[in-house]
Amino acid sequence: MTVSTSTRTLAVPGAAVVYDVHGPLPPTDRPPLLMIGQPMDASGFRALRSFFPDRTVVTYDPRGLGRSTREDGRTDHDPQQHAEDLHHLVNALGCGPVEVFASSGGAVDGLALVTAYPQDVLVLVAHEPPLTHLLPDAEGVGRAEQDIARAYQEGGFGPGMARFIDYTSWEGELTQDYFDRPAPDPVAYGLPAGDDGSRDDPLLSGASDSVTAWTPDVDTLSASGVRIVVAAGEESARQVTGRSAEAVATRLGLPLTIFPSHHGGFLGGELGWAGQPEAFAARLREVLDASGP
Repeated sequence: MTVSTSTRTLAVPGAAVVYDVHGPLPPTDRPPLLMIGQPMDASGFRALRSFFPDRTVVTYDPRGLGRSTREDGRTDHDPQQHAEDLHHLVNALGCGPVEVFASSGGAVDGLALVTAYPQDVLVLVAHEPPLTHLLPDAEGVGRAEQDIARAYQEGGFGPGMARFIDYTSWEGELTQDYFDRPAPDPVAYGLPAGDDGSRDDPLLSGASDSVTAWTPDVDTLSASGVRIVVAAGEESARQVTGRSAEAVATRLGLPLTIFPSHHGGFLGGELGWAGQPEAFAARLREVLDASGP
């Protein structure tokens, strides 16, 4: 099935947000399916959206990422600001409330959207929101995240990302065994050992600190009337982002819904970290079609 795609630019306060509409608008039957990532842009959903040729799928680049520009003088990625942008985007679609699949920082943005504008969303599937400060080992998590930031500032992308991968792939709570290990070798992860001098990576620079620090308003979310599904990957459920998802689900009194693969389980080869996009899409379709979490 051939799916038509149109790319549009939406002017919002302090930014120009670029988004893609895959399929007819207005849709022929169900509401649009909005896919949100962060700090990933729309390109990361290429594989996943290909398994929804029967749906109108909308992807977008958050302000300051990918094709979206910003003129607000800020470099941080704030969930509440992103929620405002998403509200404008839903209104621009002109189809009423949407269904949302959101992953990682995008899942935090999705929760912020439901908090501020519940009328915009019918169902939110929040896949591994990295709200790490909710974890029982939050002190150790904070220490590990500081180590990542230090490695990035001192050595650049390779050392910083190597520590990030090491941290996010650790199983269970961050015990002293984690901190006693030597610093990972970037080359072992296929990362550059050299330093190009840049310090503006959205994941490592601190620009996304407000994402992991955001605290969900449980009462507002619970009273929103939106069906919220909190999800984790079967391979990453014991890793920091999967454990964070479980912490969010527990606070909301919801079961944790398990998806195939890992934190990037919906990815094909777009970002060099493939998951199981076909199986992931089948599970997402099942969850969206269900009447409850």
